[in-house]
Amino acid sequence: MDIELLPILLGRKKNIRAQFLAAAGLEPDADVDCTILVWDGDDLIATGSRKENILKCIAVDPARQGEGLTATVLTQLRQDAFNAGCDHLFLYTKPQNLLQFSSLFFYPIAQTDQVLLMEDRPNGIGSFLDSLPAPASGGKTGALVMNCNPFTLGHRYVIETAAKECDRVYVFVLSEDKSQFSADVRMELVKQGTGDLPNVTVLPTGPYLISSATFPTYFLKERDHAQAVQCQLDIAVFTRYFVPKFGITHRYVGTEPLSAMTDQYNQALMEHLPKTGIEVRLVPRLEHQGKPISATSVRQCINLKDYDKLKDLVPPTTLEYIRKNF
Repeated sequence: MDIELLPILLGRKKNIRAQFLAAAGLEPDADVDCTILVWDGDDLIATGSRKENILKCIAVDPARQGEGLTATVLTQLRQDAFNAGCDHLFLYTKPQNLLQFSSLFFYPIAQTDQVLLMEDRPNGIGSFLDSLPAPASGGKTGALVMNCNPFTLGHRYVIETAAKECDRVYVFVLSEDKSQFSADVRMELVKQGTGDLPNVTVLPTGPYLISSATFPTYFLKERDHAQAVQCQLDIAVFTRYFVPKFGITHRYVGTEPLSAMTDQYNQALMEHLPKTGIEVRLVPRLEHQGKPISATSVRQCINLKDYDKLKDLVPPTTLEYIRKNF
């Protein structure tokens, strides 16, 4: 048995892996940092890949089940992740694989009919939530989940609306560093931009409320439904962990006339959250000169260095940061 760790797959090995995954009902996801190939002579008998801290595309030849090959692949991927500085790993898989990966020290976070999310820490999400400020109990509690790339007057308007209607409001800012503005900067801009609202608390999502940027689709037969599946998983995590921890009674979202994907997400929230007792409040998007204020338009102004227009789109704290850093 030979084990290869490759940062890039090309030619024959790429094709062999693709065929191997297809036979296992998986798509050959190419967005990876490394791939493990386990060979028996010229025959590929197991494989797995890693993208940052997410393990994916793990498959074993059905004729070689029971030989510990999944453990072999995970051991190699864990070592490679450790060498790359990733000390907290996640994997997405099919729900029927729960027992298999549980036996290899992965722990379930949440699942839908089509996808199971696991991590390599027992109660990792519980420990993360326990590290956040202890919430007050009772009353009307609103929650918003935002990327804020960067924080705009549109974001501020939705938060202000929630703050007027609720006893307390939690704004969860996505912790992923997949945006032009880093996670730390986005968090700080939201804190500065809402500092005058005493009942608003700004918190990170950690790695648990996952954006579509990192949601893998290699195990889905119907790839065009990936956004809906990702949304269902996000809702499962939100309702199972965040809602009881913070006593959330309402979820606030802004209308989304510019992004069909975000609008689909909002529709899913309005369909599913009321079934769990959470009321969804859809707030009309704040406009400037007849156009919705968006983070996209702000980034366009930054690229054009149109600072006069930016004054009408972002709070003074965001504008100050942009002037200093762009």
